[in-house]
Amino acid sequence: MIALARPLAHKLRLPCHIGWLAATWLAIGLLFWRDFVDLAEIWWTSSTFNHCLLVPPIVSWLIWLRWPELRHVTPRGWMPGLFLVAMGATGWLLGDVSEVGLARHLGLVLMLQGAVVSILGPEISRGLLFPLSYMLFLVPMGEELVPLLQTLTAKMCMVLLELAGVPAHIEGIFITTPNGWFEVAEACSGVKFLVAMAALGVLAAHVCFKSWRRRILFAAASLIIPVLANGVRAWATIYVAHVTNTHFAVGFDHVLYGWIFFGIVILLLFGGSYRWFDRSPDDNWIDPAAVRASPMATDRLKPAALVCMLIVSLAAAWAMRASTGQAHLPVSAELPDVKGWRTIGAPTDWKPNFSGASQTLLARYVDQQGREVDLAIAVFATQSEGRELVGYGQGAVPSGSQWAWTDDQPAPTGGRAFRIVGSGGVVRDVMTFYRIGDVTTGSEARVKIETLKMKLLDGSAPGVGIILSARQVTPRQSARPALDAFLADLGPMARTTDHLVGREE
Repeated sequence: MIALARPLAHKLRLPCHIGWLAATWLAIGLLFWRDFVDLAEIWWTSSTFNHCLLVPPIVSWLIWLRWPELRHVTPRGWMPGLFLVAMGATGWLLGDVSEVGLARHLGLVLMLQGAVVSILGPEISRGLLFPLSYMLFLVPMGEELVPLLQTLTAKMCMVLLELAGVPAHIEGIFITTPNGWFEVAEACSGVKFLVAMAALGVLAAHVCFKSWRRRILFAAASLIIPVLANGVRAWATIYVAHVTNTHFAVGFDHVLYGWIFFGIVILLLFGGSYRWFDRSPDDNWIDPAAVRASPMATDRLKPAALVCMLIVSLAAAWAMRASTGQAHLPVSAELPDVKGWRTIGAPTDWKPNFSGASQTLLARYVDQQGREVDLAIAVFATQSEGRELVGYGQGAVPSGSQWAWTDDQPAPTGGRAFRIVGSGGVVRDVMTFYRIGDVTTGSEARVKIETLKMKLLDGSAPGVGIILSARQVTPRQSARPALDAFLADLGPMARTTDHLVGREE
């Protein structure tokens, strides 16, 4: 009787656990539906992350492959799995409050994974380890590597151009040859191919290999080869422009990049690795004996499911509270009076972007020596999605503009200095300052941290951004002396920013 009762109990328990898991996932979906919509929109509209649309069916397929063995494993609620749920909820909360989409999306996926571990137990979760881990590719991540990849691609181009005997000069991500001026733009960084190859390489490493050494080598090759290949592709474009013309090279690059070159790279990677594939189609995906639960295991299904729902609900409630605060600012901000400088209108060749700012000011100042400095001010009464002091496309280099960052310069006190380059090689020296609470900084990461602290504790996070910029009058003659002189005459940055938000004593 006991031998017959155990299989019957298992058959009854598995649907019950799956039902509670479905209810928990539904609760997460209802609480964070905006994030799911945001994810789907990114997958659908961003060419960098179109491959994420394939991740849910791939995960389902991986689970289906394991299902025959998993049916023989006893599920059980497991309270320690709630630690993963709490990690995800905390990450989502921090990402939501600080407006860091990566943290928010990663936290969401961790909550889903943690619910599986908590409700189905460690044994089944061990059998689902790879499908659960592969869910991380649902998170749109990788664009943070764009600046690094741009710089790396530009340097590889210079090495290959030198080997090919093509004279060239590099300044940041801009390369000049006798036949033209080239920018290693974001689209040329290779990040799209890299993130897609990461997802494909990890999947292939798991499906095609059993040896961990071979898996690691194949996955590493899937990351390294695309970076090297993108450097060759960018070099080929510049070289073709050198021996023909830039118009032909543009068309050549689109065909080579979109349809031929990386297709060949994939074929070479898989073709070169085929002889070392060591997984047979008949091999089991998991060993039921290794993951089967003990007959004496304690099942904590309902407490695990209910506490999981409580944790995610608390995170959503705290985020709602943090989003309701807003600072009271003066009716209108005014441009500061700077001793020895006068305003002569607003610049027309450069304009920073501060989407969602409560107030913005932009003016050009000139001193008695004729030196010109542009001043941009943005005041935020609060910060939220699309209304943030720092973020993609915010600041001195708006997304889609003619301007691009080229290199960092020695930083002023409480700020950051760098150069940007526009079309035709026009160079501007830039200084940026941010004021959050009592902190003045040029670090975008510090701005995020201080914003997070203020919103979590006070519910509001007013902030001020100030950008100083000056155009180099002659090539390679820095405009930094003009910026330093203006900054000295402006006075303490904290006093200027506090005046704009009405915090003067």
